[in-house]
Amino acid sequence: MQRGSAGTRVGIRRHAHALSFRVRSEPSLLMPGSRRPSRIQVSAKRAVGNRHVFPYLVAALAVLAVAAGFVVTLIDKRDFPTLGTGVWWAVVTLGTVGYGDVVPHTGWGRVVGSLVIVFGVTFIAFLTATVTSLFVEAEREDKDVAMREERAHEVEELRTLLQRLDARLEAIEAKLDRP
Repeated sequence: MQRGSAGTRVGIRRHAHALSFRVRSEPSLLMPGSRRPSRIQVSAKRAVGNRHVFPYLVAALAVLAVAAGFVVTLIDKRDFPTLGTGVWWAVVTLGTVGYGDVVPHTGWGRVVGSLVIVFGVTFIAFLTATVTSLFVEAEREDKDVAMREERAHEVEELRTLLQRLDARLEAIEAKLDRP
């Protein structure tokens, strides 16, 4: 009888141990067939993990605006006589506002303008996605914290119950072992 009850106690303890939480590992940054993540992948992962994506997007937008302003100034000197005018046009075009005060009239100026519009729309899409994901992530974290607290409470209740059952089982074994 003692063997069965000891086995039962071990079984109960084994099941109680199974109630512990497991930490999931992060998904790898490695792409199939690659050995190490690139610096860009590591930086992007760090920026997303730290929620510092927005400064990178703004910096990319600023660099793109200056570069596009510079290129369009080189290509279309008549419509964009200064770098300031080119950068102004690039910022307005990237923001998809398009005031119309300065517009390219040459073919290559329109090609640059088309590319700037595509990048502007893409930037707005990334910005919207980033802000949305931050809201969703914050809500998910709140729910995860509440769920972890609830599970911890449930685990504690189960441990208390198992301890009571273990004590009752020991009491029964003690009565059965009496001559």
